[in-house]
Amino acid sequence: MTIDTGLSTRSGAPLPRGSGMGGGIVSGVFDQADAMRPTIYGERWAIVGGHPLVSEVGAEILRRGGNAVDAGVAAGFASNVVQVEMCNLGGIAPILVREAGSREVQSIAGVGTWGARASLAEIVENHGGRLPLGGVPSIVPGAVSGWLTALARFGTMGLPEIIAPAIELAADGFLLDPRTASHLAKMGSGFDRWESSREIYRPGGIPLRGGDRLKQPALAATLRRLSDAAVEASANGTARLDGIEAAHALFYTGDIAHTISAFVTERGGYLDPEDLAGFRADVAPAPAIGFGRWQVHVTPTWSQGPVVAQALGILERRGIRHLEAGSVAWAHEVIEALKLAFSERERAYGDPRFAAETAEQLLADTHLTALAARVQENALPNLPTMPPAGPALPSTTAIVVVDASGTAFSCSPSDTIDGAPVIPELGIICSPRGVQSRLVPGHPNQLRPGGRPCVTPAAVIALAADDDIWAAACPGGDVIVQAIVQAMIHYDVHGRSPQAAVEAPRLFGSSYPGGFHPHPVGNSLVFVEAGIGEEVARGLERRGHEIVDWPANEFDAGSVQTIVSTRAPSGGRLLAAGADSRRTAYAHAR
Repeated sequence: MTIDTGLSTRSGAPLPRGSGMGGGIVSGVFDQADAMRPTIYGERWAIVGGHPLVSEVGAEILRRGGNAVDAGVAAGFASNVVQVEMCNLGGIAPILVREAGSREVQSIAGVGTWGARASLAEIVENHGGRLPLGGVPSIVPGAVSGWLTALARFGTMGLPEIIAPAIELAADGFLLDPRTASHLAKMGSGFDRWESSREIYRPGGIPLRGGDRLKQPALAATLRRLSDAAVEASANGTARLDGIEAAHALFYTGDIAHTISAFVTERGGYLDPEDLAGFRADVAPAPAIGFGRWQVHVTPTWSQGPVVAQALGILERRGIRHLEAGSVAWAHEVIEALKLAFSERERAYGDPRFAAETAEQLLADTHLTALAARVQENALPNLPTMPPAGPALPSTTAIVVVDASGTAFSCSPSDTIDGAPVIPELGIICSPRGVQSRLVPGHPNQLRPGGRPCVTPAAVIALAADDDIWAAACPGGDVIVQAIVQAMIHYDVHGRSPQAAVEAPRLFGSSYPGGFHPHPVGNSLVFVEAGIGEEVARGLERRGHEIVDWPANEFDAGSVQTIVSTRAPSGGRLLAAGADSRRTAYAHAR
């Protein structure tokens, strides 16, 4: 068979015909790829983790018959070992879970609280309005309680089996890929001040390189103690839940808690053993907004999750479905909707136990309609400017899992190793997420004794008719929710595949106080990733946006990880997974 290529040189000379069986040039016969990677399809389960090793850990649990939550928690513990530069066992883990067959989604607040003796006035006086890293902004580590609460409430397997892969990875070590090694090297400028961190992640003062083996024996010992506590409880004839509870008690009421408290207090922090003993990851219904055929559930206002819901609500009311994808008008509407939602974060988000407005009020139809009406032809004005940027935690990771039963798990574990020193005896840091609290009396996210900061990591699970499910999560600080919103628009509004949706070029606006102390504001800044197009960038400039160019596949543009579950022609579940190519995310499905 011969095929006319339809191609010619620039001078107009036609190319010769190509032949079948791979011979010659046969451009246009086969479809062009819509993304750098393929969308991964499955029918029994799918998982997307922030690193191939993390995804493989969760996949193995699924192969053994575990459900999506079992796999998500196992992957979460593994991420605290493999992606230690992005998240930590002593850090945070905001989680959403959908039980099979349920029309509700539950949030699990794996985010710690300030100690009872934390004092806004004292911190301002002692540190001149700063939140120095090292101990002062330390809050109760929430990730362990988040993982264990999710496993106990919604999982099926015992803790020893779930945590075993993480123990092995920490004890025996794993080979660093070049990107993870590069991240560790770059973060060295932050953790280099702490000897306990240098000894593990920059031994001998030399940055680790791709191919080096990273071992974390103290972390392995801490993980093994949690497993042993569960095994001992089971040996006494108690049930799976009692084993998980024994591990929780060991971490939050035993000598581990005392070690954490003493370490933090010695460095000027405000944690006592009683603060850890009284902590439990809250479980509550996740707030939701209608977007097209979906009910989009997000983590509550102790996170920036409602930014996703508010921005989508504004865009729906602004007619985003009638705009050309990637046009100047489309880009302007997306930027302005997110700007308004971030303004709402500044105005009203905080620990729901103390906030003046509920998520339901923030997502009310009349409120969203009023916000949508504020969008104009030109850029809205900035919020008041803030001081220059100071300490910031650079990133996060993400895990999403959906199984054939319809159980879904979405999480953005976080806290990076340049945010606090490693506690030598435990091999973990103590969450420095207090840097996301505000040192402003009366602010909805002000530092409060026993209060949670409003954190940037967030998660999304959307539900629709026919038991369709859509889970998404992303790392990237203030970028997280902006990247998720754009990926959701590309999939649901413009019909792109999950993989093409997460790879599509992105915009990032920063005309609001940033999520990290001292909460700087950009001057109408909009970062535009290559691929958006020069015509669009110039059109945005004419509308009053200040453009900053990003290269293609920009790391700082986030890394959306998503799974969409629909019905296959056979009637079974069709799981489609997208893993953003901007970072080391990786998908598995069967």
